[in-house]
Amino acid sequence: MTQPPIPGFRDVPRTGVIYVMHRATELGFSYDSPDWANLGQGAPETGPLPGAPPRIETVTMNPRQHEYGPITGQVALRRKVADLYNTLYRQGKRSQYTWENVSISGGGRVALTRIAAALGNINMGHFLPDYTAYEELLSIFKAFIPIPILLDPDLGYQAPLDMVKREIQGRGLKAMLLSNPANPTGQVIDGDRLAQWVQLARNYRCSLILDEFYSHYIYNGHLETEFLGRNSVSSTPKMVSAATQVEDVDRDPVIIVDGLTKNWRYPGWRISWTLGPKEVIHAIASAGSFLDGGANNPFQNEVLGLLEPECVMQETAAIQTAFRAKRDYTLDRLYKMGILVEVEPAGTFYVWANLSQLPPPLNDGIQFFEAGLEEKVITVPGVFFDVNPEKRRTYARYRHYCRVSFGPEMEVVARGLDALERVIARYSGEK
Repeated sequence: MTQPPIPGFRDVPRTGVIYVMHRATELGFSYDSPDWANLGQGAPETGPLPGAPPRIETVTMNPRQHEYGPITGQVALRRKVADLYNTLYRQGKRSQYTWENVSISGGGRVALTRIAAALGNINMGHFLPDYTAYEELLSIFKAFIPIPILLDPDLGYQAPLDMVKREIQGRGLKAMLLSNPANPTGQVIDGDRLAQWVQLARNYRCSLILDEFYSHYIYNGHLETEFLGRNSVSSTPKMVSAATQVEDVDRDPVIIVDGLTKNWRYPGWRISWTLGPKEVIHAIASAGSFLDGGANNPFQNEVLGLLEPECVMQETAAIQTAFRAKRDYTLDRLYKMGILVEVEPAGTFYVWANLSQLPPPLNDGIQFFEAGLEEKVITVPGVFFDVNPEKRRTYARYRHYCRVSFGPEMEVVARGLDALERVIARYSGEK
């Protein structure tokens, strides 16, 4: 007999990744188990990488920082973030970020929650497929109305500019939320296209809220920049940010969220930042004062060294070398299993895998996930990326998809792909 709910509480759904981890744990998964392979992982490997700066192994606590920190973070860290973005993306531009354009918070979801809480009574566009946690984020706050915008695999899961313009004008959008590079498809808005997106936001006064947590995981080119003298040119890793396209940091409606979780590979630190016009920073500070109370105070001092441009370049180059190799290996293995990939990832550490050519029931993402658990491998069913706030739509998209992560160490990725191969062989009747 089903227990009645405790009075006053609703049934709060788990996000996609949380659900699959809970289900796997029921069947014996643990993070230190050598038998399991977590290809549902939403975090990168956190150990040393060849060519990367040394990992932080000790943290020194200042006793004076055991107290609450400022809601928007320590000024020294805010200034460091602003300086980094000016160095990487805004050299030679008249308008520069200052510490007042930056707010520090306790991880990406906290940053996005602060932004959502500060939005007014508006229509806000979001894209399908996209990050699973957006679903509850877009459900819980009632001031704005989330408007889904469907991306077509035939167009490479990219939104044509004409379509974006029609959505803004026709639906009266005052804000758009998107991840760039995109989770789960790995597609990147860059260069002239990114400039055109920012221009649309500027022209039609529609705020762009950009989740740039994967902006250093770029696999489609490098920038050549003079760093070492008159005739010495150093190849630097390519990074993508809308900060390059902002004209006036206090007038352009561009809000950027990033942090240590992915691009610095310190997910457990729960330190993120938001860049935007000072007016937006003031609004999200007010939201943070009642939502979360501020980020971890002692850790903020330790972040300063990680944001030195030389350190960032070194870490990013190491990430791109290691993760490009894992991406290519994962794609090759999936193709050989008969799994389709309509558009290969240009960023992130995910493959958006089309299972439709596999034998039933493996052509269904939920069934594929459940069958994988029997072989101690975890994937994330595609239906979780059909961001559907308050379940307004009854039809579930992406039933024939799953997300495969190459975030873990190469040996774990290989073990997981071996397990998926066994699953497919078993259901195909092969020995």
